Amino acid sequence: MIIYRELSSLSDDLGFSAKTLYSVSNSISSHYRCVSIAKPGGGYRELSVPDCLLKSIQRRINEKLLWMEEISPYATAYRVLGSTKKNAFPHKGNPIVLKLDIRHFFDSIIYPVVKEKVFPNYRYSEQNRVLLSLLCVYKDALPQGAPTSPAISNIIMRDFDNKIGSWCSERGVVYTRYCDDMTFSGNFDPKPLRAHVKSELRSMGFFLNDRKSVILNRGQCHIITGVLANERLRAPSDYRRRIRQEMYFCRKYGIGSHLRRIGIEDDVAHYRLVLLGRINYALSLDPADSELVSYKKWLCEND
Repeated sequence: MIIYRELSSLSDDLGFSAKTLYSVSNSISSHYRCVSIAKPGGGYRELSVPDCLLKSIQRRINEKLLWMEEISPYATAYRVLGSTKKNAFPHKGNPIVLKLDIRHFFDSIIYPVVKEKVFPNYRYSEQNRVLLSLLCVYKDALPQGAPTSPAISNIIMRDFDNKIGSWCSERGVVYTRYCDDMTFSGNFDPKPLRAHVKSELRSMGFFLNDRKSVILNRGQCHIITGVLANERLRAPSDYRRRIRQEMYFCRKYGIGSHLRRIGIEDDVAHYRLVLLGRINYALSLDPADSELVSYKKWLCEND
């Protein structure tokens, strides 16, 4: 483990002069812009996006300092080989699923926590701890849109994930966390589990989003981070239905004619790639789906 006591060694490893690092950290607000993106379920998510200089610095912080830090095996997002599929797989076929959501997840991770948990004093001098924390927060919180935020969130949640994971394992419950989405499955009483998780989160300054707490029983569709995980992993039925509908018209009229009929001015090659991407995602969940395999074959043969 590298210890950063001198600013010069930190500056050398990040590849930016001390003057540049301090200049950016002292005018951090001028290096962000706000962007609104539509949520799949409706509404908008506000992102704070860093400019090219700050983004380059944050990427170096990621590469040199953050990605080597240990994270919990229960965290399935923002890591090598992490995915929604990896998050859903451990819950496949379990009779009861409890889904909990952490309210304002990134906004609740504030400057003092980042400084204490991510840049601890046994590894960084106080000068470097302050500098690095300022470069990774915006308006005293973790900004959605910064390259460093995902890795920082996993580091901060490491002890929580391990503690909750062990508690659940002792009771025969499966636990995973994908960003702010926590999933629990097995044969258990959701009420005391939810109360325990809520208490542990509150001790860290987090709160549950009660509107997004969901209990799924046997016989219901167990959709976990966008993946259907009842007896086998599959794309949800509405996702597959949209593909089926588009493929029906593409086969009947041809891709170009189909696009003109529905009034979409899109390049045929681009549309084909988008549709192939959606089919490939569904096949990554269920490679044996013969219907999707036939769609992919037709698109590849009719280019």
